Amino acid sequence: MADHYEVLGVSREASPDEIKTAYRRLARQLHPDVNPGEDAAERFKLVTHAYDVLSDPEQRQRYDMGGDSAFGGAGAGFGGFSDIFETFFGGATGGGARAGRPRSRRERGQDALVRVDLTLGDVVFGVHRDLEVDTAVLCETCQGSCCQPGTQPVTCDICHGSGQVQRTVRSLLGNVVTSQPCTTCQGYGTTIPYPCSSCQGQGRVRARRTVSIDIPAGVETGLRLQLPGSGEVGPAGGPNGDLYLEVTVEPHDVFSRDGDDLLATLEVSMVDAILGTSVTIDSLDGSVDLDLRAGVQSGDVLTIRERGITPLRGSVRGDLRVAVQVVTPAHLDPKSRALVQELAKRTKPGPPHLAEFHPGLFAKLRDKFKR
Repeated sequence: MADHYEVLGVSREASPDEIKTAYRRLARQLHPDVNPGEDAAERFKLVTHAYDVLSDPEQRQRYDMGGDSAFGGAGAGFGGFSDIFETFFGGATGGGARAGRPRSRRERGQDALVRVDLTLGDVVFGVHRDLEVDTAVLCETCQGSCCQPGTQPVTCDICHGSGQVQRTVRSLLGNVVTSQPCTTCQGYGTTIPYPCSSCQGQGRVRARRTVSIDIPAGVETGLRLQLPGSGEVGPAGGPNGDLYLEVTVEPHDVFSRDGDDLLATLEVSMVDAILGTSVTIDSLDGSVDLDLRAGVQSGDVLTIRERGITPLRGSVRGDLRVAVQVVTPAHLDPKSRALVQELAKRTKPGPPHLAEFHPGLFAKLRDKFKR
């Protein structure tokens, strides 16, 4: 008689959990439903008997002291069979196996993903889009029944509508009834003798359709918007999945985004910077008048309230921040140069020098170049 520990492949000091794990691993390999060979059936008997003995503390102690003779050989006792049955079938033993329910042909459709390109103006105000989507839609011929018009599914002759077939397996405890999906009807309990010719019995077809969507203001690149129930229709006319819109915002030539604010750079001539001036700029939602004070400096930031972006979850728009950049002429005609030299004599500017550190100046420059 083989040693029970050798049969299970464990040491004599193995813990109960190690014994149970070894038994389940071997049982999965050797069970008659999985391995119909005669040698496997004999090994399955040995494995099960070894587990019965070693899983019971009292019997294991007696076995360790006196061997296997006290237990009537390999055919005695199969209390551990419930473990293997639960492993394979998850149900009770014997001839009364619970019949499963047939599958439903109607299933939820898959989600769909569509990428949409937006301009910065779309982001500021929000936009309405009609999107063309290539997806699965309900078959207009059969309306999701999967059958040719005038016909209907019929009860499966093999499983009689249960979607399951049973077979009896001879085991050491007698006959064990197992249930498996019916291969004739694929577990649905019905068959379709005359599938719809338009959808080949799927209840849905591929087609292009239009989805209307109002994209809110404040979205940004990478954001996904969910449209529940706007994805693909499911098999047999099942409920639709969801549609996701992935947003990409195209760069703008003039404006850039900083949170809910818009940034821009205003180039000002040296003369206008010295004397001051008024200027009209075109923002994304119309013209805006700006007054530049005399002596405005490069890096100065002019803030125009509520001309930025409406936040995704909010109502107060951000600001438009305009950074001033004074443009120094690179080339002057002799007359202009003489005028500048005369100005230099009158203003008597000092030579260039390092000034006192002003943190605010760097903050302005950071805002200016953050584009």
